[in-house]
Amino acid sequence: MRRPTGLVTLVFAGFALVATAACDNTAAGARKDAEIAADETKRASEKAAEATAAAARDASDATKRAGEAVAESAADATKDAAAATAAAATTTSVKSALMANKSVDATKIDVDTDGSARIVTLRGSVPNEGQRVTAERIARAKAEGYTVVNQLTVG
Repeated sequence: MRRPTGLVTLVFAGFALVATAACDNTAAGARKDAEIAADETKRASEKAAEATAAAARDASDATKRAGEAVAESAADATKDAAAATAAAATTTSVKSALMANKSVDATKIDVDTDGSARIVTLRGSVPNEGQRVTAERIARAKAEGYTVVNQLTVG
């Protein structure tokens, strides 16, 4: 029996052509898929970079605000400490002047100073009205720039 070699050859050639085309198509598809994946990876990388930059800006802003708050608190603390030191010095000055003045019995006089409000308050008691007035005069002289509140009682 004779085989039709031309037909068989033609059929095999057709299969080979289809297989080659399919391989080419598969290779081209794989290249296209790789290009698409690379583009998507690039876009995702750019988005991640933008998000990282935004987060860094936010962190920088928050750090700056925190630093400003710390500086403001430190300034307030320094101001409060200075006022407290000045108030203590004023209290000592007034009490010492009252104790040094022989016309005032200062043993029952309490001197309180509010440095932030700039107020010196005399509390307690003295034997007579003259000592009450003298104690206030001494406090006003020693506590310049402060308001003197005389709550001394006579008796």
